[in-house]
Amino acid sequence: MAFAEYEVVIERDAMSIYTFLLDPRNLASWRTGIRGVKLISGAAGATGAVYRPLFAGTGGPADVDFALSTTRPGAEIEFQAIAGRMRVHGGYYLSTEGSSTRVRFALRCRPAVAALLSYPRVRRAMLAQVAELEQLKSVLEPRLAAA
Repeated sequence: MAFAEYEVVIERDAMSIYTFLLDPRNLASWRTGIRGVKLISGAAGATGAVYRPLFAGTGGPADVDFALSTTRPGAEIEFQAIAGRMRVHGGYYLSTEGSSTRVRFALRCRPAVAALLSYPRVRRAMLAQVAELEQLKSVLEPRLAAA
């Protein structure tokens, strides 16, 4: 199983970070290569809602739909890929530290036997994805200063 995680402390309250992360349409503002996300079924931000990311440089949506699987206000958002070659499970985990919030982004994937040869490449890609949490910090903290 491939696993990657990364964490940052963001100078924002947990609920405002949770609200921002609960709307996957915000991914385009901090995740490289994502130009947008569409809600394709369910209620936005609710457990079971299904989303389709639109990747930059592709002719249209890729087949990597994901569903929100767990939502705990101010604390946790988990999602599961429901379409695509890799069935990734991930989540954002928030904990309050004074006036700041520690945010952990974790991904795990169990590649099919046929994909075991690509495991090192998959692991590197996952490590790069979770490290983009630094971008989230740079997006959210300036908003606080401007407010």
